[in-house]
Amino acid sequence: MSHPVRYVSIPYLYGQHDTGRRYAPTMLDATVDHVSIAVRDLRTAIPFYTKTLGASFLFAGERHDQGFRWAQFRFPGGGKVELVTPASSGGFVERFLERRGEGVHHVTLKVPDIERALAHLGDRGVPLFNVSTDRPEWKEAFIHPRDANGTLIQLAQARMSDEDVARHHLEPHDPGSHRHLTLDDLLVKPPDKAVDPAIS
Repeated sequence: MSHPVRYVSIPYLYGQHDTGRRYAPTMLDATVDHVSIAVRDLRTAIPFYTKTLGASFLFAGERHDQGFRWAQFRFPGGGKVELVTPASSGGFVERFLERRGEGVHHVTLKVPDIERALAHLGDRGVPLFNVSTDRPEWKEAFIHPRDANGTLIQLAQARMSDEDVARHHLEPHDPGSHRHLTLDDLLVKPPDKAVDPAIS
């Protein structure tokens, strides 16, 4: 026996079907920037996302202070994936892999004004951690998985576009706590965990 399909509007779901009120919530004004996936070996993971799934390399780097390497890839129709892997012992990516194995590490939402986004979430009682808004080029904050249905959410405001970041990664710079990597670096030179400094 077939059953008729019933389409339900958003106001109906929120109990507003009998009041005549218009559903107009205050929005976060966020877009999904990328999904970050923790992998054990970039050399084996990259060909799947590029040759099999068709993504193109954007840029990559290594954070000595946090003990991980990362690389972002963009798909022809839009959307990005980020691959993260340990670069030294004791880093957060290594701990994640030990506990959960390979898989989605976090989802990054880009916002045009992170201070406004933080206020929006604070008004709604959403706890935040690792809030960093001092660097003009990259401001971020995180929502813990326990407060986001099991998924780590990163909120970010970036000064540069993806294209500007890619060009920046080709320019000489003071490495400091990080360094920029090419696709060849990722495919040929795995992190030397015995040489990299320990993460405090």
